[in-house]
Amino acid sequence: MGLFFHIGRYSSFIFKVFGKPERFNIYFTNFFREAWSLGIGSLGIVVIISFFMGAVVTLQTAYNFESPIIPLYLIGLTARDSMLLEFSSTIVALILAGKVGSNIASEMGTMRVTEQIDALEIMGINPAAFLVRPKILGMIFIVPFLTVISMFIGMVGGFLASVGTGVLSAHDYIYGLHYAFIPWYVFYSLIKSVVFAFLYTSVPAYFGYHVKGGALEVGKASTRAVVISSILILIFNLILTQLLLA
Repeated sequence: MGLFFHIGRYSSFIFKVFGKPERFNIYFTNFFREAWSLGIGSLGIVVIISFFMGAVVTLQTAYNFESPIIPLYLIGLTARDSMLLEFSSTIVALILAGKVGSNIASEMGTMRVTEQIDALEIMGINPAAFLVRPKILGMIFIVPFLTVISMFIGMVGGFLASVGTGVLSAHDYIYGLHYAFIPWYVFYSLIKSVVFAFLYTSVPAYFGYHVKGGALEVGKASTRAVVISSILILIFNLILTQLLLA
């Protein structure tokens, strides 16, 4: 099956996902359940990754600042902008594409091969909207909060790493965090995180929803979904950077 086939079927799938809901109260309940399960359930890995990313970026920057004419507070500035511009949105999205994406693809694929989706269709329920829409909207709702937390934890990790190893004083690091701050970078990162959240929820759901076969095909669909989601995240990262920062 070619690229254009998948683009057309994916577009049709998204149209069904955002079709008219049968009962709003059920969607409302499922929305918060999915936001908690997929979003808050990923908070731990986001915190751990962000902390060590901030620490590593800070130390790498410090060890490469060998010229005495370069002010040390630029280490804090580099750590801040690295977290705001790229790490807290793109790198975290790639990690969540593996965790959340594989979860969604395997869940949807299992429901397809066990004919649970077919049963919903027989009952007159739109399974794409009933099962997938709360996941997409729930993740889109919660991911900006995860991104802000990632930014904060990353800068805390950089602070503890720089002060703990003695490569930079606390005053210089904090001054660098404040120096030449551009608020738009935060909004830029949040916009990217929302777009990425849509990608790594809708694409795995698409692959899982259209699985044919058994458990082996579910595993293959889950792997394919994570790979395609990661590639799309990198492509859209380039596009959004050109559109929002140029």
